[in-house]
Amino acid sequence: MALLKVKFNQKKRVKLAQGLWLMNWFSVFAGIIVFSMGLFLKIELRKRSEVMDNAESHFVPNSLILMGILSCAFNGFAGKICYDSLDPTKFAKWKPFLKPYLALCFLFNILIFLVALICFLMRGSLESTLAHGLKNSMKFYRDTDTPGRCFMKKTIDMLQIEFKCCGNNGFRDWFEIQWISNRYLDFSSKEVKDRIKSNVDGRYLVDGVPFSCCNPSSPRPCIQYQITNNTAHYSYDYQTEELNLWSRGCREALLHYYASMMSSMGAVVLLVWLFEVSVMVGLRLLHTSLESISNPEDPECESEGWILENSLKDTFKSTLESLKKIGKFNQVEAGAEGAEGEGGKTPAIATVS
Repeated sequence: MALLKVKFNQKKRVKLAQGLWLMNWFSVFAGIIVFSMGLFLKIELRKRSEVMDNAESHFVPNSLILMGILSCAFNGFAGKICYDSLDPTKFAKWKPFLKPYLALCFLFNILIFLVALICFLMRGSLESTLAHGLKNSMKFYRDTDTPGRCFMKKTIDMLQIEFKCCGNNGFRDWFEIQWISNRYLDFSSKEVKDRIKSNVDGRYLVDGVPFSCCNPSSPRPCIQYQITNNTAHYSYDYQTEELNLWSRGCREALLHYYASMMSSMGAVVLLVWLFEVSVMVGLRLLHTSLESISNPEDPECESEGWILENSLKDTFKSTLESLKKIGKFNQVEAGAEGAEGEGGKTPAIATVS
């Protein structure tokens, strides 16, 4: 028994073809949107690639760009088929291509669905990428005179100001690295010498943060040095001074920014996938309803359209049997080739009288 069998007359077939033609061009527009989203995400990732790990992958934006291009190509072609189906003479030339095309559409819809899922599931990978990338980038904050790294201070400062964040996980991350360049340290000063000697690997570590960590909403001037020393500042307790510095780490801020962006894109791609599935189902109904016309010379006669010629169970069984036949055929061919090879190697037997 056919799956989703529908009866059509000429009027219904024409309406279906016209509706599908319109839907296909809407799908082309949706493909342009998906392509634009992928391009936008790629640009956003490139803008902050310096604070991401080298293993950071552009798989998601590249997939969106590819799906957008394929969507435009597939739906443009389907729109042409639907337009020509209004004329039986024009539709005849497309008949040999429709089954392979529908099979490709099925695979394409699977890919779109997987890309939508990836948009929702990339949070873990992105979090690891940002954690490692920010940690390494902060180490180069002081290298303002080193070629290839001189831009890092500006990059991190702009990042912390834009996203209202500080450090990787929080402002205490700056206590563990030397972020002040040796160029601005007075090595003749006893205080500097003592601090370098007392710290690990001869680094100048301080309980201070860059100016970009300061919260401009704080009612008092920013305290960015001796942050944990309450006695160094009047009427100050660093544990209660929440407005002094940004409390959120940049990893969390960037993760929220990119994850929310990818989730929104995933929702859009999911809607596009539902629309594409609807177009594919409609195209299949149009294809079968035109093929099942009993009298091609009478285009006004009724016909039947369906999604699958048999039920899901029967279709699955027939597909398995076809695959088994292909496997057996390959085994027979391999066995025949082996027999021919052995026959060619049979040695001649000489008789002795």
